[in-house]
Amino acid sequence: MPGTALPRLVEVMERLLGPDGCPWDKEQTLETLRPFLVEETYEVLDALARNDVAGHCEELGDLMMQIVFHAALRQREGAFDIDAVCNAISDKLVHRHPHVFANQQGVETSAQVLVQWEEIKAAEKAAKGTRTDRVLSGVKPGPALARAQKLGSKAGKVGFDWPGWQGSFGKIDEEVGELREAIESADQAAIHHELGDLLLAVVNVARKVGVDAEQAMLDATLRFQHRFEFVEDRLTERGKSPQTSNLDEMDALWNDAKKAGVK
Repeated sequence: MPGTALPRLVEVMERLLGPDGCPWDKEQTLETLRPFLVEETYEVLDALARNDVAGHCEELGDLMMQIVFHAALRQREGAFDIDAVCNAISDKLVHRHPHVFANQQGVETSAQVLVQWEEIKAAEKAAKGTRTDRVLSGVKPGPALARAQKLGSKAGKVGFDWPGWQGSFGKIDEEVGELREAIESADQAAIHHELGDLLLAVVNVARKVGVDAEQAMLDATLRFQHRFEFVEDRLTERGKSPQTSNLDEMDALWNDAKKAGVK
């Protein structure tokens, strides 16, 4: 039966984190692993988008390793282990599918399943005392820019918003100044804080002018990659590489890429 290989992965992770394990792995924390968890998730999505079956298998493994890694670190805190993770999701699935596991009648279509799922989910939150009537309730975690835009939109609908794009643009100017002060003070925590505020202000401008911030960033990064590859290709024609070039030369080629309409 599928699933019998999970204990081996858990054992491998325990060895990596053990006394004679890997120095890099043993230095990691839940905080340092955050970007890797996001990266691996996107690599799974990329493999799916390219219909790369072998890549999909490999990237799911990398993502699963992150889950096992997180659980191992929590186990060392005495919080929970990988078995608690597996049992929790199993229990949740059984509880939210009474039409499968409890012979409940009257749920036969996908639409009925979704209605029942939300009802059960709401009841679970009520039992935990979780408030669901807040203005920003329902905005799920997701890509940071997309979530920021949704939060800003919901807050704006109840009047908590800067007037027009001009007001939001003014906030960018303010946050740029605060970020500069934080950088000059060399306060890393303040830099982190102010940079986040600046990004949030930029997202609010995107919302005001009708631009999807997440898609705009995806397009910008792809454009950057294509133009940098243009620079690399032109350098190769000259018998050079970025490492053997300089900023002035590469910047001139970058402008050539823009003039050539590279997107």
